[in-house]
Amino acid sequence: MRETPRSQGTAGDTGAGHPQHRFGRAFAHTTGASGSGAPHRSDGRPPQTPRGVRHTGPHGRPGTTPPVPGRPSFFPRPARRFWLPFALCAALFALVTWQVTADGPLRSADERAGHALAGRGPRPLTEFFADLGSMFVAVPVLAVAIGYTLWRGQRARPLTAALAMAAVPALVVPLKIWTDRPGLFTDATGYYPSGHTATAMVAYGAAALLLAPGPPRNRAVPAAVLLTLATGTGLMLRGYHWPLDVLGSLALCGMVLLALERALRVAGSRDVSRSTRRSSARTPTG
Repeated sequence: MRETPRSQGTAGDTGAGHPQHRFGRAFAHTTGASGSGAPHRSDGRPPQTPRGVRHTGPHGRPGTTPPVPGRPSFFPRPARRFWLPFALCAALFALVTWQVTADGPLRSADERAGHALAGRGPRPLTEFFADLGSMFVAVPVLAVAIGYTLWRGQRARPLTAALAMAAVPALVVPLKIWTDRPGLFTDATGYYPSGHTATAMVAYGAAALLLAPGPPRNRAVPAAVLLTLATGTGLMLRGYHWPLDVLGSLALCGMVLLALERALRVAGSRDVSRSTRRSSARTPTG
């Protein structure tokens, strides 16, 4: 008798027969009906995110594209770079001024330190350092920087720096009258804050910001810092000012320079737009 051959679709068949496609059912990763190669869902519609449109993360894995929403920040980064050091300078200035006017413990320690520092170091060198904060030395340096930026066609930036320098006596003189602090070896008053330190810090700092406005290539800023610190050191070693006079002036003018640096950015954009309009006006139209 002839045996009836079994069908290839039985469960016991372990042969290499190919599975037969059944109509109405979908296979995973099969091409669409039009043969375009795009995957389809089981209901025949295209997937929500086709593979060709998916974006990978930073390591090549499927993910979202930057920017990824993160934790919201109360202050953006540029604002933090300004307000945080500004607040620190303001807090330091308020603390020093309070101690000077209220005869606090810091003032007592300051007077002991002032008497211990006065007269130390070689006199010609300390005198030279103290003179770096004179109006006849520091202000001409800023004037040269202003003239250079004017020669390069800038207008708003040098004007802003000149206004910052003019603000120094407007801030320092009323504070000297109000605090009425005497000096080390004189009965005269009006020594807080140090006017020479303020003049040196704003003049040299503003000149550095004008001449080299682009960090990190700004090499003039370290020179301005060294000149300001040398001025304050010379004033204390010569006995012209108490240490807190110098410290309070540094904190006050730190706020001035921070505001100046931010104002120079705005003024620089105005100078750029002005030069762009001039160049476009000179270009002949075809």
